[in-house]
Amino acid sequence: MTMLKGIHHAAYRCKDAHATVKFYHDLLDMDFTCAFAEDHVPSTGAYDPYMHVFLDAGGGNILAFFELPEQPEMDRDPNTPVWVQHIAFKVEDMTALIAAKSRIQAQGVDVIGPIDHGIFQSIYFFDPNGHRLELTADTGSAAEYAELQRVAPLMLEEWQKTKRAPQHAAWLHEKARAAHGIKQDR
Repeated sequence: MTMLKGIHHAAYRCKDAHATVKFYHDLLDMDFTCAFAEDHVPSTGAYDPYMHVFLDAGGGNILAFFELPEQPEMDRDPNTPVWVQHIAFKVEDMTALIAAKSRIQAQGVDVIGPIDHGIFQSIYFFDPNGHRLELTADTGSAAEYAELQRVAPLMLEEWQKTKRAPQHAAWLHEKARAAHGIKQDR
């Protein structure tokens, strides 16, 4: 039995708490559930005024943001590619994914995708703070997910030794390319 019962919330920094809540509520239908504001950090006692807002992405999955007006302007890690750090949300199916893309684009937000990852498809866009967001619709079979779970330890072990992409799940990308009639140049 695991001691963990799930993720209580994941917290990120934002430039403007009000604009952030509006974006996630209006564009992604997330419920604004709670806000805390303090002048001193409870865990350290340091003076650092903040607004901490919480939004529910569904099923009690909470995404939180801190606005820190007295800290230097927020930035991203310059040593990490922009596509790496992102927040991914699940949608019901491909119909919901395509509808979400249309809704988001109608608000003037640039959207990439759908991108076929073999077992799910995704769209990508940025929130007002520069955080990359992903919406995904699962498309894989139970057998495909089971196979990926089976080879995960093998892939990790090979990666640890070689730092090169293991081919245990190469079928995943081949499936996505075949579905779209894309031939890979080698």
